[in-house]
Amino acid sequence: MDSPVNLNPDRLAKLLHMFNRVAPIAHTMGMSLTYDDEGQAIVDLPYNPDLDHALGGVHGGVYATLLDTAGWFTAAAARDVDCWLATAELSIHFLAPAERTSLRAVGRLIKQGKRQDVAEMRLYDGAGRLVGHATGTFILLPGLPLAQVPELASWRGQEPSEGT
Repeated sequence: MDSPVNLNPDRLAKLLHMFNRVAPIAHTMGMSLTYDDEGQAIVDLPYNPDLDHALGGVHGGVYATLLDTAGWFTAAAARDVDCWLATAELSIHFLAPAERTSLRAVGRLIKQGKRQDVAEMRLYDGAGRLVGHATGTFILLPGLPLAQVPELASWRGQEPSEGT
């Protein structure tokens, strides 16, 4: 996007907590979420042989999950309201196979609208080679606040301490 996005630090903290600490898919696959200074979501996945297809390459569904996640969290970070988004459309280009390597998906907001956002996502292997590309449309669901996630209902902006 040409104009910079104003990022809400509390919302970013909620999104990071929601994905890295609460979302079962992040734990199951081993993904982690961070943001850069421009609000681009970065989703990292260490190599996991349990996510390979029968020929030994990383399954295309893993590509799709990483790309969708990077786009969704990029669009969500750009919103300054407590709302949920839904993926309405996702177009993926599988550019090269990835074998026995970590993966990194990076989202970039292309267009923010009143009710929907369009993002571009790129997927890189551990050597920095572009292996996947996607565009996605993410629609705003104002009737579903992030606070509807049980672990965020009483969010105070602090991680729980160890042992609690």
